[in-house]
Amino acid sequence: MTTDSTRQTPAVRLRHDGSVDEDTLAYARTKIDAVLGRPGLPAVTGEVRIVLAAAHHAGHPWSATADLRVGRRQIVALAEEATGTELVDRLQDRLRRQTDRAAHVRDDSRGTKAPPWRGGTVQDRGGAVQDPVSP
Repeated sequence: MTTDSTRQTPAVRLRHDGSVDEDTLAYARTKIDAVLGRPGLPAVTGEVRIVLAAAHHAGHPWSATADLRVGRRQIVALAEEATGTELVDRLQDRLRRQTDRAAHVRDDSRGTKAPPWRGGTVQDRGGAVQDPVSP
């Protein structure tokens, strides 16, 4: 059985497969909202999926996958645990660590600019930007 439950803030869909109980889903929604609803984070969208394996002999029958967009950065977090509560706690820790990293890294400070022959701008020695097609 697969179901969806969506809330407006933040725009993250919480999905589940298997016989995941409502208490675990409520606990997961609370923990996910605590991490992703913090002030100072850019817009967050994506999906968190919680799965309870049908095989009872599995050592870690609970698994979770989070595929999120925080601003312009993509975050993927995976977790496997023996119980639903442990799973949600582990997922919360991983999401917090990665969202902190994504929030504090600026995209414009890393990487190189495109050269003029690929559409980048040209700066003269005075710091003025010139159009690459004009002389």
